[in-house]
Amino acid sequence: MFKAETAGLVVQVMPVYIDERSNVAESRYFWAYRITIENNTQAPVQLISRYWHITDCHGHVEEVRGEGVVGEKPMIKPGEAFSYTSGCPLNAPSGIMLGSYTMQRPSGEIFEIEIPAFSLDLPDISPSLN
Repeated sequence: MFKAETAGLVVQVMPVYIDERSNVAESRYFWAYRITIENNTQAPVQLISRYWHITDCHGHVEEVRGEGVVGEKPMIKPGEAFSYTSGCPLNAPSGIMLGSYTMQRPSGEIFEIEIPAFSLDLPDISPSLN
């Protein structure tokens, strides 16, 4: 589990390699990841967009930006959490992802929170530093 906290919001990530959606012979590797965002503040916050920086072990970088997550822009109340599952294909056997969410308070204030860096490594190989 990978974890980061920004301004009272905790982001936890659990990546899992999905063998059934991967094809090593064609250099296609697929990971799913489960993200939970906990709101430990006194006010609700809404997730309005996401940014991902994905680097594979060959140095190829992909950046992804978009509204919400999995088709939602969730409002997370104080003391509550929002979880979702998504995935990431790579053309290499390992990589690393990190990023940020853009959040908004009811006052209209917009701010960024960190998504912790997490490794994408095949289960039966030694992790590499990406």
